Amino acid sequence: MAPGTTAADRRAARRPMSRDVRLFWCASAGDALGTQASGVVLPLLLLGLGHSAATVGVVAGVSTAAGLLLAPIAAVPADRGARKPVMFWSATVSALAMAVLTAAVTWGDPPLALLLGTVLVERFSTAVYEAAAAGTVAMIAPPADCPRVVAGLSAGDQGALILGPALGGALYQASRALPFLADAVSYAVAAGCVRALSSDLRPRPGTGPLAAAPRSEAVPRTGTARRVRDEVGAGLALVRSSPFLRLVLAWTATVNGVIVALYYGAVFTLQKGGHGGGPMGLVLALSGAAGLVGSLAAPRVVGRIGAARLLVTVSWLLVPLAAGLATAEGPWMYGALFGAFCLLMPLVAVVLQSRALQETPPKLQARTGAVLASAAGGSAALAPVLAGVFVTRAGTAAPAAVCAGSLAVLAWWTTVVRGRLTAVAA
Repeated sequence: MAPGTTAADRRAARRPMSRDVRLFWCASAGDALGTQASGVVLPLLLLGLGHSAATVGVVAGVSTAAGLLLAPIAAVPADRGARKPVMFWSATVSALAMAVLTAAVTWGDPPLALLLGTVLVERFSTAVYEAAAAGTVAMIAPPADCPRVVAGLSAGDQGALILGPALGGALYQASRALPFLADAVSYAVAAGCVRALSSDLRPRPGTGPLAAAPRSEAVPRTGTARRVRDEVGAGLALVRSSPFLRLVLAWTATVNGVIVALYYGAVFTLQKGGHGGGPMGLVLALSGAAGLVGSLAAPRVVGRIGAARLLVTVSWLLVPLAAGLATAEGPWMYGALFGAFCLLMPLVAVVLQSRALQETPPKLQARTGAVLASAAGGSAALAPVLAGVFVTRAGTAAPAAVCAGSLAVLAWWTTVVRGRLTAVAA
């Protein structure tokens, strides 16, 4: 995390990305675009079929929870050498699930059981894919290229956030089955890109930092339940033992939960002010564009400022932005504050993710990634509930005020441990 860049870093920044990196970028961006396109219209489909808003919420909640619970389990075979087959077949199953949903919607009004079943299969398979994909960057790119590769993946996700909802809405207007067909095609593209990877995605024993596995990797030979528990818990054991990975978990979980809570707080505030869906679309568009810029700029900004200094600086800058949302009025002010928040957040997220890849031994990449993703996803899933409770009991400014306080605590803690983190990551 030292400031500045070396000659080797500058040469790496100019070096073209490998074929496998480009394939992995295409797989990730295509998958994200299809998911955003179908995800934005799934509630519209359910409501159009006569189901209640509560049913829509249950479908979304159950599918999200299923993915969070399954990811750590699915990461075990990936870390044991089956990363590429797991990624290929999970993407294939997701494509088939979306193809079934497309056919069902095309032929008539599908029953809720069929809709829920296909969505759950797709969510299960996507969770498996994402768990197996965690750590793939470390297998296809040298350490010096990791920040650029992670920044490219983040930029693809941000681009999908901008283009996906618009694409899904336009396709839904033409035919309600088309967004799901697009999602099926995107999964098929992802499966094809994974199949075309030439890199050996199996971890090599004794390589990478922290090559010695945590104690939980010394799996006892008796007791099937004990072996399964230790296998699944190996990623959590590593996170608990590593100060840097604990920082990654705390920072990403807190900031992801905060940004979702702030978004729902903005929805409640704008709705109370009489604004419709158009203003929220403006907020999302501005924040998505800012996030894309932040992701693309992250490697260069880190090289100029230094990762440790950037981490602390951004952590403190997020506090007044969140506090400002407590008094913001109108969609333009919300869009400006959200845009600034989303511009800064990827600068640190790219640093933490790329460094986490380098801090994790190859045979624990998927399980460790699943733990970090589950923590971030869990906080993001809980945030809307908490935002609604705060708005109901304390007013529309409460979510932003609570988020600002949480970010202040995070920034203080990050500042306190900065010296130790610099020593760990140097």
